[in-house]
Amino acid sequence: MMEVILKEGERIDQLFSSDVRIIQNKDVFSYSIDSVLLSRFPKMPSRGLIVDLCSGNGAIGLFASTRTKANVLEIELQKRLADMGQRSIQLNQLEEQVTMICDDLKNLLHHVPRSGVDLILCNPPYFKSHKTSKKNVSEHYLLARHEITTNLEEICQVARHALKSNGRLAMVHRPDRFLEIIDSLRTNGLAPKRVQFVYPKLGKDANMLLIEAIKDGSIEGMKILPPLIVHQENGDYTDTIFHTYFGINSQGEPVND
Repeated sequence: MMEVILKEGERIDQLFSSDVRIIQNKDVFSYSIDSVLLSRFPKMPSRGLIVDLCSGNGAIGLFASTRTKANVLEIELQKRLADMGQRSIQLNQLEEQVTMICDDLKNLLHHVPRSGVDLILCNPPYFKSHKTSKKNVSEHYLLARHEITTNLEEICQVARHALKSNGRLAMVHRPDRFLEIIDSLRTNGLAPKRVQFVYPKLGKDANMLLIEAIKDGSIEGMKILPPLIVHQENGDYTDTIFHTYFGINSQGEPVND
């Protein structure tokens, strides 16, 4: 892989299960487990077009690219994050497959054909923006975590116009917004089909959910998948999560996907 110039505060992290390297900066943006899980959640189209909305430093789209031959378009509003993502694309020599666009997701149809996208991935801002909201000091994290420049309803609207009929939207979000997510999807002609709740440990409340919806699909037949547990009682990753990060289980043995 080629080397790229790192800027102040940046480092290169690697997701060993996919051999993808990502430029990170803890003061600006770093991907976390929600990005990794989302990139593994939906079935990838073998070809066609995938869009990664709210792409941050491009981690989700880059992780997903290793599972498909489809073209991947990443769209990120913040110039600093889009620049990090673009350099990560170059670092992994994926310029022929992955493209980073610095733009507002409202303008997605300026970059893709209407009803022309096979799959949209989105790790959106989780928190509604209120004056009383506890907001991170960093502007980059503030925009990534709070619904300031976009919101759940707008993301569903954009997906409705961009997806092919039977195209899919896959998101990671917070369980406390589950009913709102379902309502927003259905209002925009997106039928929820697969839901998986993610738990930090067995016996704890869920702190994430993964959801996949199909454009123009039947409202019947939604599946609630088995719970996904992140940590064992001793704090180590469960075998499922260990495999997601490293491609092996905690005993160093390969695990079938």
